[in-house]
Amino acid sequence: MGRIDPEGLNLKDKVVFINRVAKVVKGGRRFSFSALVVIGDSEGTVGMGKGKASEVPEAIRKAIESAKKSLVKFPLKEGSIPHRVVGTYGSINVVMNPAKKGTGLIAGGPVRAILEVSGIHDIVAKSLGSHNPYNTVRATLDGLMKLKDFDSVMRVRGRGEEELSSDKEKTDEDRGVKAGSR
Repeated sequence: MGRIDPEGLNLKDKVVFINRVAKVVKGGRRFSFSALVVIGDSEGTVGMGKGKASEVPEAIRKAIESAKKSLVKFPLKEGSIPHRVVGTYGSINVVMNPAKKGTGLIAGGPVRAILEVSGIHDIVAKSLGSHNPYNTVRATLDGLMKLKDFDSVMRVRGRGEEELSSDKEKTDEDRGVKAGSR
């Protein structure tokens, strides 16, 4: 998959996690900050980035620049995802199930942050395993990258539009189903 150019996109960013890290030197401790940020355009494009600096705003700025370099696109279906998917990274699994319109965004922590900026409004997600925010974000992105839309799956299988429309028009009698068997 090619690189997505962030210039034409209306990107929103969300800070997922800020960590104060210390380096022990001869004179004591030197503190700096690391930031984990996700960005998205609310239309199925999302990216994550990490930044580290001696001040929090600078760490966030670096993380946003890093996230713009890692943008990926995935299919949406009416404000949800097309099918159930499980994303894995390290010891964490993120299970994402599509939901009906009006259900809302049922997810917690880092998973919720990614889904908010990506444009998903109706979904049920659960993270299982570790609670490390970096791995949780990567597992969620892994799951979103595994999503496939209906049309691309049908193209891979070699079925055209005319075959799909003829399948939908078939009646129960054509399929050999008895009237009383339902």
